[in-house]
Amino acid sequence: MKSQDIKATPTRELIEKYKEEKMRYQKLVFTDAVSKLDNPNKLRETRRNIARYLTELNARRIAFETAAYNRKENND
Repeated sequence: MKSQDIKATPTRELIEKYKEEKMRYQKLVFTDAVSKLDNPNKLRETRRNIARYLTELNARRIAFETAAYNRKENND
């Protein structure tokens, strides 16, 4: 998924995609431990997708906290 698509995704849907990707990664790791994967790049791709989702979620959290702080400062 491209970063533009991730940024356009609503937060709830992004959290769901993150959870799904995390579960997919765990299954891939277990499968790889038992028998080697046909395409080991799937692990790398999945890890990177998880990182993309977390990066966007953290950016949104920081933006929300900054906006809340600024509103509080303006009200005081």
